[in-house]
Amino acid sequence: MRIVPLPPPLVRILREHPEEFGRAKDGRLFASERGNVIAASSYSRVRKQTRELALLPSRVSSVLVTLPYDLRHAGVSQWLNSGVPAPEVAARAGYSVDMLLKIYAKCIDGQEQEMNDRILKGLGGEETR
Repeated sequence: MRIVPLPPPLVRILREHPEEFGRAKDGRLFASERGNVIAASSYSRVRKQTRELALLPSRVSSVLVTLPYDLRHAGVSQWLNSGVPAPEVAARAGYSVDMLLKIYAKCIDGQEQEMNDRILKGLGGEETR
């Protein structure tokens, strides 16, 4: 088993979940209303409802987050675009840094000014903002 670090707010949510909803008889954190394994059809139904709540009406029928695995891509892309260093993102996502950058380098966007400022600061200059 691999240990993956989690942000503190997510740890809090996962710790509070069993207090509110209990655990399955076998110890699983998430279970159906009857305590069974959650059916794939339930995930699909909830995902559809979530898309309708989370996306603009014009995007609900788009290809955005059409598969549950898309959430992984969205999360990894968000971490990279938030400035989390590639080695840390790779460790959390279970990738090598090489594989991470091969897949996600094209998703890093909008950081040009920040990176220019970091480089300038590293050279002993001042930020341009």
